[in-house]
Amino acid sequence: MPKKIKSARAPKIKPINNFLIMFVLSLFQITTGFIAANCGKEFEPKVIISLLSLVAVEWMYLIVFYTALHRRNFELEIIAFFLCGVGLVTMGSISPDAAFKQLLMVIAGVIIYTVMVFLLGNVDLCMKLRIVVAVAAILLLMANVILAKATNGARNWLTIGGENGITIQPSEFVKIAFIFVGSATLEKIQTTKNIIAYIAFSLVCVGSLIIIKDFGTALVFFFTFLIIAFMNSGDIKTIGLAVGSAVMGAAIVLKYKTYVKNRFAAYRHVWDYADSQGWQQTRVLVGMASGGLFGLGIGNGNVRNVYAAMSDSIFGVICEEWGFIFGIAMILSFVCIAVSALVNSIASRSAFYSIGAVAGAGMLLFQTGLNIFGITDILPLTGVTIPFVSQGGSSMMACWAILAFIKASDVRTYSYLGGAKKK
Repeated sequence: MPKKIKSARAPKIKPINNFLIMFVLSLFQITTGFIAANCGKEFEPKVIISLLSLVAVEWMYLIVFYTALHRRNFELEIIAFFLCGVGLVTMGSISPDAAFKQLLMVIAGVIIYTVMVFLLGNVDLCMKLRIVVAVAAILLLMANVILAKATNGARNWLTIGGENGITIQPSEFVKIAFIFVGSATLEKIQTTKNIIAYIAFSLVCVGSLIIIKDFGTALVFFFTFLIIAFMNSGDIKTIGLAVGSAVMGAAIVLKYKTYVKNRFAAYRHVWDYADSQGWQQTRVLVGMASGGLFGLGIGNGNVRNVYAAMSDSIFGVICEEWGFIFGIAMILSFVCIAVSALVNSIASRSAFYSIGAVAGAGMLLFQTGLNIFGITDILPLTGVTIPFVSQGGSSMMACWAILAFIKASDVRTYSYLGGAKKK
């Protein structure tokens, strides 16, 4: 009698120890915070206070949701906290006041993220809200077009409460609406009416951004639209047609709009314009090269003196002072977010979650690429920021909200409820 062959068992994968990783992250943040606080002429307590406050927020979030809601999937939050910490340390070494303000925006972002995750758990409610959100986004963009004043050639900022009031960037909040409306609209029965409605909404968004000359954000929106359109149709020909139309439109704009053409005159020729349009990029390139693999040390670089060192050029500061290897680690962090979104989308409960996760991750990754390739002259400089890292309250809150779409697609997120709230 032949012997029975035992079936091979699949190897058990141990879950990630979130508390151990958070401990290592906290140690890293506190250590780099002390270095940043001591890099100036005098010790800056605001820097270390900001980092200690961030660590406190991280542990509070982990403990509350681990114990109260029994969540075990904190990979996304840990990556986001890591990136936020790098941004805070870098800003603190340049301007302690800026680091403290950014801390407040991180806290606001975490709150928005938490609310969004709960909201996205109720698919039926999201379906009902999609039109309201779309109208609100259009009104916000219209207010931007009409009321915003030009800053560095673009009219993408609104000031509420006079000169000393609160400054917001409406397009950052419209990013949330763009993904939300696209996911919710295409979750419904995919009729021609629904698809045309979303295309019209997309055209209004991108067109408004072009009017206010925010070309970088317009590119981010267009790329996100391509992701959503592909996930809806699965037809590469449709995507090719959309890209072809966009390229033709861009060519027409460059031919007849002189100010746009002049803006990109230095592209691939930054060394020829080293004292004018290419000043920022040439300094960043020199600084990144001088940093080598392991960097010059926090506070020892020269890129920190370049225009927009805490926003557009912050990746150059990080590569020069932290090293090229650390810069690669930052990029891989965004790749991990994208991979997580793809994995989650396969097992997600509906198209709403799949589209939202992939579109959100694509938006974050594409924006990161635009920034890094822009300051290194691989692509035209568009002025977009690095998510979670660059200075900017509107951007920080929007990034955390976008991350919520990826979190919501993970089947583990709502396991304490037995799944998403859906009738």
